Amino acid sequence: MNRDAILQWIHQNVPASDFEGKKVLLIVPDSTRTAPLPILFPALRQLLGPVTAKLDLMVALGTHPPMPQQKIRAMLGIADSDPCEDVGLYNHEWDNPAALATIGTLSEAETREISSGVLAQEVPVQINKRILDYDIALVVGPVFPHEVVGFSGGNKYFFPGISGPKLLNFFHWLGALITNVGIIGVQDTPVRRVVDRSAALIPIERRCLAFVVATDASPYGMFYGTPEEAWKGASELSGKVHIKRFSRPYKQVLSCAPEMYDELWVAGKCMYKLEPVVADGGELIIYAPHMEGISITHGASIEAVGYHVRDYFTKQWDKFKDYPWGVLAHSTHVRGSGEFHDGIESPRVKVTIASQIPREVCERINLGYRDPASIDLESFANREDEGILLVRKAGEHLHRLEEGVSTKYPE
Repeated sequence: MNRDAILQWIHQNVPASDFEGKKVLLIVPDSTRTAPLPILFPALRQLLGPVTAKLDLMVALGTHPPMPQQKIRAMLGIADSDPCEDVGLYNHEWDNPAALATIGTLSEAETREISSGVLAQEVPVQINKRILDYDIALVVGPVFPHEVVGFSGGNKYFFPGISGPKLLNFFHWLGALITNVGIIGVQDTPVRRVVDRSAALIPIERRCLAFVVATDASPYGMFYGTPEEAWKGASELSGKVHIKRFSRPYKQVLSCAPEMYDELWVAGKCMYKLEPVVADGGELIIYAPHMEGISITHGASIEAVGYHVRDYFTKQWDKFKDYPWGVLAHSTHVRGSGEFHDGIESPRVKVTIASQIPREVCERINLGYRDPASIDLESFANREDEGILLVRKAGEHLHRLEEGVSTKYPE
């Protein structure tokens, strides 16, 4: 879909009458997601601005760093000459208790039932309290295969998009216990059920404009309705266009992080989406010469914990249970699957970071290091027959082996 087709679709499929006289909060991703927001936001502003009582926007940061106003404006396609005084632009504040409201609780019995007994705990459901000042929340965001919830999008823009940390930590760890490989690219997951059950507690109307995009942000398809309806259609399409299937695993994968992944917290997606096609004992290199750090928000916790397989934590739970569970989940997803027996950790694959993060830091956090200047990108190209795979823009397309294909490299 080109720009004109997107605009035509919006005017034909997003009824302005749904929002007439209402106070509306748009909820959008930050700049770590590929999305045609410079087209969508002006179109929605033009469509909804004249009929709504109020129209504002919040960036669903989850726990990502806040975006400066100028970066938000650039992401939305707002011209420098446009004061945009008719639309308030807000960042979510996940770590500010004063910015959150508790709208309900998931009981221990509910979480046990939802997770099939994997994780049972009473969890308060907290959300950015600003949302309570509106009549309708309209999610505008993409859907991709996702390492924690199966497919992103829909109600995930509320939880963890604009949620408090307790629910976020709970369901990220739930996803980690199930494992990235076990959950990514699956529609019906326990984590999705947690997200949907929590969203049902939001006391205002929820709508969603979900879309599935190519690497250049052009949509393959767009869907409008309730978050559940729009997400269902988008996730079905994402499963067709965002999952690449392979007939063999690879001994070495060079996974290139795009510029929008400016820290390892998000560049970890270059591992999540490619782990399934790395052969046992193989190597995945996250190539990110622009990346300077691990995480502005979570860096200290990650450096204290390091990157480890799931059972490294579960078999030493008393040692790690008081760290943020979302950090532990991220750690296991980047390190990948593996085993931990008798104090010895055995990851299935080697994970190497080629970035500006120094060697000593990589070694301290239990990851391999390679100088990005030593990598000739093109020398990895067109070598699939040798067991080497180059992925030029990693992090959004899931790479998966065909059913029945082993991760053992064929000799």
